[in-house]
Amino acid sequence: MNFSLSRATLIAEADLVGIAGERAVCDRRGVLYFPDLRLLTVSDLHLEKGSSFARRGALIPPYDTSATLLRLQAVIADYQPRIVISLGDSFHDGGGAERMHESFRERLEAMMAGRDWFWVAGNHDPDAPADLPGETVKELAIGSLLFRHEPSKLRVEGEIAGHLHPCARIVQRGRSVRRRCFAGDGGRMIMPAFGAYTGSLNVLDRAYAGLFRLETLMAYMLGAERIFAISGSMLRPG
Repeated sequence: MNFSLSRATLIAEADLVGIAGERAVCDRRGVLYFPDLRLLTVSDLHLEKGSSFARRGALIPPYDTSATLLRLQAVIADYQPRIVISLGDSFHDGGGAERMHESFRERLEAMMAGRDWFWVAGNHDPDAPADLPGETVKELAIGSLLFRHEPSKLRVEGEIAGHLHPCARIVQRGRSVRRRCFAGDGGRMIMPAFGAYTGSLNVLDRAYAGLFRLETLMAYMLGAERIFAISGSMLRPG
């Protein structure tokens, strides 16, 4: 997507969905933007996952934080949100913020400058990230929306959550396609994981049981150029 595009153009080209009466843009890069609130939310960055694995002797390429921050920087530059909410597991463990290289810290702080930035506590990072601005909260209510890391097992209209790293699979003309996705039913939305080293879990897995109204379940699959809105009846396990 061209960085020179205006927010209005971005919104016109993206998939607009309704969540508890609020308009939201499902962006193909895995963020959710509420134009009327100028609010952007992203989930499961898992920053410093590579360094966390390295401390335990599992050596993987240490490029995840750089790649994730570059993608987030591009999204924020496009939308210029007033509020940013990171929906938990922003860091892969409680010491991730301390391990982050100073250049990454500076890049992150530049993104945060002049914005209301909220860190929602996750199961990987329950405490405030060390020496970083922003406010750490367990959950956050704004208008008809409620932002938290793990989706509630009870029905909560307007809930925006992460944690489960949803993906969807469809089969058409004998070809199987599996992609990360937003999963929602009009009253609740579960965000895809944004981090470079994050996996995914099919929305038909039992971990999602009872979270959605099956008759209105939609998977908004992330494509290379656009979002694909897929009815729940077309989804397949695996």
